[in-house]
Amino acid sequence: MHSFGYRANALLTFAVTILALMCAMASLSDNFNSPTPSAQVQVLNINWFQKQPNGNDEVSMTLNISADLQSLFTWNTKQVFVFLAAEYETPKNSLNQISLWDGIIPSKEHAKFWIHTSNKYRFIDQGSNLRGKEYNLTMHWHVMPKTGKMFADKIVMPGYRLPQEYR
Repeated sequence: MHSFGYRANALLTFAVTILALMCAMASLSDNFNSPTPSAQVQVLNINWFQKQPNGNDEVSMTLNISADLQSLFTWNTKQVFVFLAAEYETPKNSLNQISLWDGIIPSKEHAKFWIHTSNKYRFIDQGSNLRGKEYNLTMHWHVMPKTGKMFADKIVMPGYRLPQEYR
């Protein structure tokens, strides 16, 4: 006969194997989800656009951010980290990204939102490269699953321009 320890070990090994198989199936099931998120951002006002004493440009703006990210949620989604970034080119760098706003969406019920806000983080360029600069606003998101790999994607919204003169 088998001892109690041997039977407990066999049962625990079987349970962990089944749990690992269920986690793998949950992770693989996310591949069948084809999300269709949407986002819109309006720049309502440039609150200030100034040159700092150290020579860097700084911008403060008021934004309307609306998004429907409900399609990102599946039964395996724990939460979604979302952030809005301003992206532009300068002579020194082909891509500059500045995070303007971020948030954590804990559930599908909170994934459709509209926010009226000023940029949460400072929009500063090292140098005076922002006057008249065209930039894109990009909504990035990272889907954090309960099990499996994290998924990230973005929506690029082009066609924004900063003023020619400081205010």
